[in-house]
Amino acid sequence: MNFDFNENYVLESDRVRLESLEANHFSSLVTFSLNETEIWKFSSIPAIGEENFKNYLQIALDNRYKQTEYAFAVFDKKTNQYAGSTRFYDIQLQNRTLQLGYTWYGKNFHGTGLNKHCKYLLIEFAFEKMNMARVEFRADNNNLHSIAAIKSIGCKVDGILRSNMTKLDGSRRDTIVLSILRDEWFESVKENLKQKLF
Repeated sequence: MNFDFNENYVLESDRVRLESLEANHFSSLVTFSLNETEIWKFSSIPAIGEENFKNYLQIALDNRYKQTEYAFAVFDKKTNQYAGSTRFYDIQLQNRTLQLGYTWYGKNFHGTGLNKHCKYLLIEFAFEKMNMARVEFRADNNNLHSIAAIKSIGCKVDGILRSNMTKLDGSRRDTIVLSILRDEWFESVKENLKQKLF
C-alpha cells in the first residue's frame, strides 16, 4: 500500500484500538498529564500541565502534516478507557524506515500486556502494510523499564548514541538504539510476539 498521511488509520484487535490522534483526543488524555506526572520522567517534550500537554499533542499533529510522524491514541477495550499514546516518527518512506516511540500509558495500564498488543499491531502495519524494511526504537539509556519492554518484543540492540541529545533538565542523554528488520519479523519475531499476547 502507499501510506497516506491524510488517511485516518485504525489498527484494532480484540484487546486494543489504535486511533489516528486528533485534537479531540485531548480531553480523554489530558488527565495523564495532570494526575500522573511520573510517567513523563523521560519525555523529551514538556507534557506536564494542561498547556504543555496541549502543545505536546499539537506537535504530533503538526508533524503528521509535515509527513514525518503519525501518532495514535490508544484505547484499551478491556477497560473501555483511553490508555495513552504512541507514534511512528522519523518516517522515511524512500528508505523504508521509521521509528516507533513517544509511547506512554497511564500507570494503571503498565504490566497489563496492553503494550505488547499495541506493538504487535504497529509493527505488523509497518512491515505488512507500509512495506518497511526496518523498524527502529530509541530510548534514554537510563530508562530500564522501556528498554526491557522493547527487548521483550524481539528487538536487537544496534548500539548506544553517546550524549546525543539534551534532556529537559539541560543534562545530556545517551540513547540506546534497537531495531527489527523485515526478514526478522517474518522469520521469528512476529510469531514469538503473537505467542506473548495470550
